[in-house]
Amino acid sequence: MAIDNTATKVITGKVRLSYTHIFEPQSIDGGEEKYSTAILIPKTDKETLRKIKAAVDAAVELGKSKWGGKVPPNLKKPLRDGDEERPDDEAYAGHFFLNATSKNKPGIAKPVGKGNDGKTKFQEITDTTEVYSGCYAKVSLNFYPFDARGNRGVAAGLNNVVKIQDGDFLGGRANVN
Repeated sequence: MAIDNTATKVITGKVRLSYTHIFEPQSIDGGEEKYSTAILIPKTDKETLRKIKAAVDAAVELGKSKWGGKVPPNLKKPLRDGDEERPDDEAYAGHFFLNATSKNKPGIAKPVGKGNDGKTKFQEITDTTEVYSGCYAKVSLNFYPFDARGNRGVAAGLNNVVKIQDGDFLGGRANVN
């Protein structure tokens, strides 16, 4: 079976954003500036988790050509268990998480009702305070293989963010209301 890039794309269900830098790119540890967010996926969202695992598997298959025709023994995968890796962080409890990045600014929008055709209409969000660490969104991602400086694995690319609900701020900031 041939794998193509459409098999590596996912639109999540309702997820929570954390460490959100989607309006301005940030440099991590002096590296290249990128737009990024951590995505917290409830462990109960079996459909989103199934889609992500299938997309990661497809990216692994695509990556074999970069990795000498086989899967490396210590392959890095993007989906991680919040209960295991962030046991002291209440926001990550009961969630899997991944970090998604992009060199290009993601599309950022919110639903504003339905059009005459019955499809959801969206409005671009330009207010940088409207999407923040702690709000809820649906996110479109693409998973891709990488081989950089001896590190091999699958990473998550950030495409679009659609805010669907406010939430408590993560990181100690309080809502004005």
